[in-house]
Amino acid sequence: MMKRLIATAAILTAMSVPASAQSAYTTEELVDFYINSIDMGATRGICIGTAQECDTAATPSVPQGLDMRINFELDSATLTSEAAESLKVFARMMQDERLEIARFVVEGHTDARGSEGYNIDLSEARAAAVSEFLTNEGISEDRLSAVGLGKAQPRVDDEFDPENRRVELRIDLR
Repeated sequence: MMKRLIATAAILTAMSVPASAQSAYTTEELVDFYINSIDMGATRGICIGTAQECDTAATPSVPQGLDMRINFELDSATLTSEAAESLKVFARMMQDERLEIARFVVEGHTDARGSEGYNIDLSEARAAAVSEFLTNEGISEDRLSAVGLGKAQPRVDDEFDPENRRVELRIDLR
């Protein structure tokens, strides 16, 4: 049985890049990131190299530096045009045959404005909006699992910061 691996990945920004300096990633960059991030299962072959290079028990390191998230306006579950463009790239990445076994968790989040119940509903609506967009781009519903987490997992210390109004897409390989 494969280990479950949840790794953060990217569309909008590198973790070290401030939100004002966002840059888009290409489909190939995303595919490469995920291919290097997940255990794609056992392979057959002969390793020619040192014992350390051929150690199949070694845990592969997860590439760092990419952060997959889609931000939202205050009190909104409507995708911005920038988010839609980024999600189109993400959908093309999901359609790559090298990632056909990958499933993704779509996590909706809010800032701390509003009641607990309101924020759960809003975060679920945000996750559903991203899932619906990806489904409309040809991604099978069974590869997506949408959840709303409300304000429980703020991205930044200031719980009212707009960076907390987001959806994060995480790979979920079971």
